[in-house]
Amino acid sequence: MVDSTPSLRQRLGGRNLYLVGMMGSGKTSTGRPLAQRLEYGFVDADAVIEQAAGCTIPEIFKRDGETGFRNLETQVLSAISQRHSLIVATGGGAVTRPENWGAMHQGIVIWLDVKQEQLLKRLEQDDTPRPLLQEEDPAMVLETLMTARRPMYSEADLTVVIDAEQPEEVADGILKLLPTLIQDPPKQRPD
Repeated sequence: MVDSTPSLRQRLGGRNLYLVGMMGSGKTSTGRPLAQRLEYGFVDADAVIEQAAGCTIPEIFKRDGETGFRNLETQVLSAISQRHSLIVATGGGAVTRPENWGAMHQGIVIWLDVKQEQLLKRLEQDDTPRPLLQEEDPAMVLETLMTARRPMYSEADLTVVIDAEQPEEVADGILKLLPTLIQDPPKQRPD
């Protein structure tokens, strides 16, 4: 007997999946295996921003400030939303602008929710420059950012709470949870 249940990829119908969460939450490292499993393309929005600006994110912050960076981020997310069948790792602050939500809600938004202590550990082990953490007390800055952004992240379609799981495990968890969000297309009745 042939299984007539549409595959998850078919059920997604080309909708993009946007991974949101704090810096260090694993959006890029989870996005790659997730894209591979779904046979989707993978886009790191920060990498596209750097490509568009012709310089690194810390250089954009230095040259144009956070507002200049956020303007460019909004343009990039708008352009990405015109495409389909992508897993998109967004920047941690992408949720702070309503127009970004307009672009992201054309697809499915998934919040990778990592506890602050775990985030701090990850960020200390990561050598990626984080302009917003270049302060005397990065833990305090992180806490302030998390407090401000948590209500925005909670607007996501799906929340995945992460403790110490590896990115592949998180991707598998997302694949198990996604079917609960997707309505199957109506079945065709034979005439």
